[in-house]
Amino acid sequence: MEKQMEDLQQKLKEQEKLASLGLLSAGIAHEIQNPLNFVINFSKISDKLLGDLTDIVEDNEDKLSDDDREEVEDIVADLKENMAKIVEHGERAISIIQGILLISRGKDNEFLPTDICHLVKEYIWLSYHAMRANNKNFNIAIHENYQEGLPKFMVIPQDLSRAVLNVMNNACYAVWKKSESTPADYQPEVNVSVTLNNNQIVISLADNGEGMTEEVKQRLFENFFTTKPVGQGTGLGMAITRDIIENKHGGKLSFESTEGKGTTFTLTIPIKR
Repeated sequence: MEKQMEDLQQKLKEQEKLASLGLLSAGIAHEIQNPLNFVINFSKISDKLLGDLTDIVEDNEDKLSDDDREEVEDIVADLKENMAKIVEHGERAISIIQGILLISRGKDNEFLPTDICHLVKEYIWLSYHAMRANNKNFNIAIHENYQEGLPKFMVIPQDLSRAVLNVMNNACYAVWKKSESTPADYQPEVNVSVTLNNNQIVISLADNGEGMTEEVKQRLFENFFTTKPVGQGTGLGMAITRDIIENKHGGKLSFESTEGKGTTFTLTIPIKR
């Protein structure tokens, strides 16, 4: 009993730290938005200036040698490509930041029209990069299959994103653990799909990680149950995920797992009209 109380106190301390970290992350994310917007806007302006420069060069091409004109054209082309990359990655960073702010500031239980494919993609890669940040040697192949042409659906975006993040975090951890104890030719993979089936949104995440034992399967949704070392997991992720999918969205969270081979989680959400 005393050991259980100590474990509970440790879990609560971890939750307090996570809550504080969440507030800090929201503040940092908000502050980062402004310089990122400047970067994106100045990149777009610079691209327009390059267009003006190109026009000037074309108007005066008879004054340049063929070699000089070719070199100028190559430089301008490279600069335009660089500017496009800056805008692309800057806008992706903005999208991630907006997702962080959505989680920390979103209104409880507020259903909003949401691009499910975009949401899943953002949080799949956010989880991957978070794992990479903590382990530079971590790498996996992520195979994505998003049904094209899906409209926006009414969901609670800050909660659904949290559910996707929790499941992907577990998938990343499962393949990483397996890679630590298997031959070098093991190729860790996660397959992600979003489809519309029988008036339901179906989100599937399948990994080829270490899989689950029968005990883990039985206890998976227990509060504070985790197979991760202290400090790496609170044991609340899957309990929260089931609550989000089943209680808040009226859907179903199911899984299939084979020890040593991998796990598939399926998040099924009925379309809310």
